[in-house]
Amino acid sequence: MAGVHFGFDNFKQLLELNIGISERLDESRSESFTLLYCDFSTVSKEVIKSSLESVLRTSDAIVNNESDYFFVLPYTDKYGAEIVKNMFIEFFARDLDSSKVSYPKDGETPQQLLEELRDMVSVTYKNELRCLDKFIQYR
Repeated sequence: MAGVHFGFDNFKQLLELNIGISERLDESRSESFTLLYCDFSTVSKEVIKSSLESVLRTSDAIVNNESDYFFVLPYTDKYGAEIVKNMFIEFFARDLDSSKVSYPKDGETPQQLLEELRDMVSVTYKNELRCLDKFIQYR
């Protein structure tokens, strides 16, 4: 098991790809995929690498900006994403700051999903996630 790592600059395109796949294959428009954010700032890079290899499926996508990790989990609802988060917590033996949003429930475009995620993290953890600003178009 191991997710596929994408460059941070391709994050928006990765979300667009998953939205396109969901629109084509998921007629019920239920929670087609979930975007899970985790702050790994208290974890060493070696331990992070090991955790990604053991926790994630080969269909999962990873994007990170320094210690801010974002996981695109196809055909996974928020409950499933919570299980993934708990697997990381167990692997690291410590709690993590994390949040999750699902397509299409929490947003129907990459901008809407990322804005919702950024706002949740800002309110809950006082972390502004400024790294997402370049993907969010302000009105």
